[in-house]
Amino acid sequence: MTIVIDNYRANRVHFNFSFFQSFYLMKRVRCPKCDHFIVFDETKYQPGQSLVFQCPECNKQFGIRMGTSILLDKNQKTTLHTPKNDSDNDGQEEMPTVGTIVVIENVFHYKQEIPLTMGDNVIGRYQKGNPINCPIETVDPSVDMTHCVINVSRDKRGRLKFVLRDGPSYTGTFVDNEILGDRERRVIEDGTLFTIGATSIILRTNNED
Repeated sequence: MTIVIDNYRANRVHFNFSFFQSFYLMKRVRCPKCDHFIVFDETKYQPGQSLVFQCPECNKQFGIRMGTSILLDKNQKTTLHTPKNDSDNDGQEEMPTVGTIVVIENVFHYKQEIPLTMGDNVIGRYQKGNPINCPIETVDPSVDMTHCVINVSRDKRGRLKFVLRDGPSYTGTFVDNEILGDRERRVIEDGTLFTIGATSIILRTNNED
């Protein structure tokens, strides 16, 4: 079943806008056209249920499926990750995913899973027009638009190798509470926790034991 949600028609769906009192029960979606955020209470809907939103700013209609927290965009390949950049071309060949970074939910954003590919994966704060391939949808002001990079390659045994370096950024990149040096390259593995600004991230790799 698909529910149409229109912010201007309260008789279609009733929202409880006291989300300041129940912040963690609320989710928000971003309009893919104008970047306006729409907040809604996910507890009122069932996993797998499809919702269609109408942006009150530009009237763009777009959909999500509950339980995946993903904008239904043809370019998206994984759940709980942010939309690809505006610079991505539909005609480009898709790179195989070799792992993911899991962005832990906090007061600035919701949980996101962002796919990694071979080569440089540039991580930073999402902003329309920012040409990075791993944008995080967050309002964390301590995360730079180009904060850090994970380079993925293969070692002599053919196993995936993940190397983290700072952007450079204004607030630094931390692994195990230690800040990376300006030219430091740190090999990280599955389960490694690193921090950029106030945002904590876990690496998940596709390496087989």
